[in-house]
Amino acid sequence: MSNALVVAGDSLVPSNRVSQMHPVFKAFVCGSLSGTCSTLLFQPLDLVKTRIQAHQLSASAAGSRPRMLNLLIKVVRNENILGLWKGVSPSFLRCIPGVGLYFSTLYTLKHHFFSERDPKPLESVMLGAGSRTVAAVCMLPFTVVKTRYESGKYGYNSVYGALKAIYKTEGPRGLFSGLTATLMRDAPFSGIYLMFYTRAKKLAPHDQIDPLFSPVLNFSCGIVAGILASVATQPADVIKTHMQLSNKKYHWTGQVALNIYRTHGLTGFFQGGVPRALRRTLMAAMAWTVYEQMMEKMGLKS
Repeated sequence: MSNALVVAGDSLVPSNRVSQMHPVFKAFVCGSLSGTCSTLLFQPLDLVKTRIQAHQLSASAAGSRPRMLNLLIKVVRNENILGLWKGVSPSFLRCIPGVGLYFSTLYTLKHHFFSERDPKPLESVMLGAGSRTVAAVCMLPFTVVKTRYESGKYGYNSVYGALKAIYKTEGPRGLFSGLTATLMRDAPFSGIYLMFYTRAKKLAPHDQIDPLFSPVLNFSCGIVAGILASVATQPADVIKTHMQLSNKKYHWTGQVALNIYRTHGLTGFFQGGVPRALRRTLMAAMAWTVYEQMMEKMGLKS
């Protein structure tokens, strides 16, 4: 009886070794790989979103708002095409283990509390929010570095150098700046996303299409869920960016929100909404599609 072989790095290993991996570790690996793909593809949109929101901090007039396309052209002209991927290193350090941690935590919670039935809508919100909270807190220092890299306002030479500089000048508080706003953004986003995604998948006519197109249908469900979740959490994202770019200026989250409202009005809370909605929607949809396909290949229910 022969063992099937799978590629691992530059060598071949028996597939039964993969099947012996703990299910939670499998979920972590699948999530990490899905996070790698989506982060690399959609990093330019995140950079543009951060630049638009960072512009609020220096713009004296409320009506001075850069357009997404103009910013893309400006970055390419001044920093070349690779400038669109500025901040991708901290993004990788944050998203690869972060997405893996999110999916493995979600898998653990789901199979512990809902092994015999599907979660209800509110339970899906709690599952998604709880899993994202764990990942967000663990990865927040890299989120701070990523935001500062993308803003173009800091001259860090490396991720390690940035972490060291922030800790030296601002202390642990600097590494976890914007924690409240980050949780206000990420936890609801993941909770709302998971609720709408699972509902949309149940309504989708999976039995009427070729199984080959099932990933496309799942991706479409993810797009719908991502748009709804992005709009609902955009104000928290703007507040989070302001906190992390001007940590010494603000002492608490409410102070940031009040300053944005006084300077830019209600529309100020939706600055950078289009590139963020595009990125978060496409990134989440791709991450979930890749994750579910890989979990299915490993013989696990996601």
